[in-house]
This record gives sequence, C-alpha cells and structure tokens, in this order.
Amino acid sequence: MAPQDKNTPPPLPEPLRVAVADSHTHLDMQEGTVEEALTKAASVGVTTVVQVGCDLAGSRWAAETAAAHDSVHATVALHPNEAPRIVLGEADGWSRQGAREPGGDSALDAALTEIDKLAALPQVRGVGETGLDCFRTGPDGMAAQEASFRAHIEIAKRHGKALVIHDREAHDDVLRILREEGAPDRVVFHCYSGDAEMAKICAAAGYFMSFAGNVTFKNAQPLRDALAVAPPELVLVETDAPFLTPAPYRGRANAPYLIPVTLRAMAEVTALTEDALATAIAANTARAFGY
Repeated sequence: MAPQDKNTPPPLPEPLRVAVADSHTHLDMQEGTVEEALTKAASVGVTTVVQVGCDLAGSRWAAETAAAHDSVHATVALHPNEAPRIVLGEADGWSRQGAREPGGDSALDAALTEIDKLAALPQVRGVGETGLDCFRTGPDGMAAQEASFRAHIEIAKRHGKALVIHDREAHDDVLRILREEGAPDRVVFHCYSGDAEMAKICAAAGYFMSFAGNVTFKNAQPLRDALAVAPPELVLVETDAPFLTPAPYRGRANAPYLIPVTLRAMAEVTALTEDALATAIAANTARAFGY
C-alpha cells in the first residue's frame, strides 16, 4: 500500500442485512463530527455504538454524547494506564493531558469518586475500560493500576452496570482479581486478546468476549482459535476506533462504519452465516450493556 493511502479513509463496506452495534469505540479520538460518524455507520447497518471513557474528561464527554444521541451508549472509567499517571505523575506527557504532577493516592480516590458519580447516570451503561496493562505500565505503577481496577469492579456492581475490561499481557491477573472481588453480572473483555484456553474459562464464567479488527491480522491465529470456541451467545464485535483497523486497511484510521469488515471475517471463523452472527451479536450487545 502506498504511503499516501494511509490518510485515505477506507471505502464503505457492503451494508449488513442485520443491524449490529459497535461495542467499543472512541468517537472523541476520530476525525469529523459525531453526527457524521453515526450517519456513516448507520448507512452500513451499524446502528448503535458504545462510546468508551478512558479518563475523567473523556468519561464526562461520553456521558454527554450518549445523552445527546439515542444511538450512543456510554461507559466511564480511568483506563489502566491512567491510574498510575494520576498517582505518580507523568514527565513526558505522551497522553492527551500532557505532562502531569504526581497526585498520590488521594488524587486517584478523587478521580474514582467522579467516575462513581458518572456511573449512576442512566445513559452510562458500563464501567470501563478498566483492568490491567502490563505492556505500558511498569512495575512501579502496578499497585495504582490494581487498586483502580478493584475500585471499578465495586462501582460496576453497586450501580448494576457492565464491566468493560482492558487486558493487555495480564490475563492471569485480570481473571484472578475478578475471582477475588467477585465479578459483576455482566463482564465484557474488550479487544479480546487471550487464546482458546482462556476463551473456555471466560465462557464458563459467562464473560462476553468482544473481537476487534486485529482478528483479521495474519499473525492472529490464536485469536481466531479463541473465536472458534467462544459460544455465539457471548461474542461481541468492536472497532476500538481509531485503532485496530481490520485488514486490508490496517494502518489507516478505524471508524464504526468498518464493523462489517470485521464481522464478515469473524463469520468465516465461526462457521455461522453473516446474518446469523450479526443477529447473535446484536442481541448479545444489548444484553451486555442493558439497553
């Protein structure tokens, strides 16, 4: 693919015959307006999106956007990489907020109190993305990350909301903490990244597994193996846009309208027809997020 193609949005895919939801997107990080993104998505059968918060500002924005649009549901949280930033500060400022002073545990408690208030709102259908990330957070930040995860589990249970999990190179610890704390009734592993064995563990616990565009990548056979054993009633689809754009558009910006590309690739793996998988996913997403 020529370098100039990277800035060209992928073409509209053939519309789905059965409408589905994008279970995890970041409209606040995408080009264009929310209205444009929703119209484009709806034109190919993606009629609902779950807008996910990653920090206080993003969680407030998610709640406001969901209140303004019937087709948008919100989740609110401090991302696993956000909690250590709040506690320890961040010198290089690679996150959206720039460089930060260390706030200590009291700053994390204050931020969690804000998330708790947002989680009570009716348009907020989930608490997340929360969890553990051993890829970007070093050993010094893991205590803050784990404390934040445990607090989010408690918030989700108290408000009766879905728990949306970010699990990066932390499978065993995420599953252990869910066992220790007692999982909420509805748990979604966003951008599922485990293998087939973990998929069986999640299925036995009744956890939803949401598959993103990386299921289409050449080197992602373990993900496809996991999808193949995941019960159809526990499978969701997401973009995580603007990230994880499915093949053959990898490297360009992702958006909710590209869900059909990922869903069709998933259907080939599951041996379900496209319509049967879309029907299952539509029902699963509504059940997972209680809308």
